[in-house]
Amino acid sequence: MAAWKDCKGIARAILHDRPARRRLMGRMLLFALALMAAGLWLVDGWLAADPWRFLAWWGACALATFGVMLLALYDALAVIREERGGIR
Repeated sequence: MAAWKDCKGIARAILHDRPARRRLMGRMLLFALALMAAGLWLVDGWLAADPWRFLAWWGACALATFGVMLLALYDALAVIREERGGIR
């Protein structure tokens, strides 16, 4: 139970700190781009051999990209809130 509270505290600290949030967003973006590049150029033959493997790989790419998009949306809304003076 204590580990869960620690994880929540770390997540809250990252989300409320603009530079930390942007670093996390940059790392997530690089990870998503690396997954896509690897799928296109490095393991394309391996992925083409099995349809389930293909779907799993590109599903993981889609989830990583969706995570970056959600964090970018959160960042945009947080910046708007901060600029309007709604900082807690």
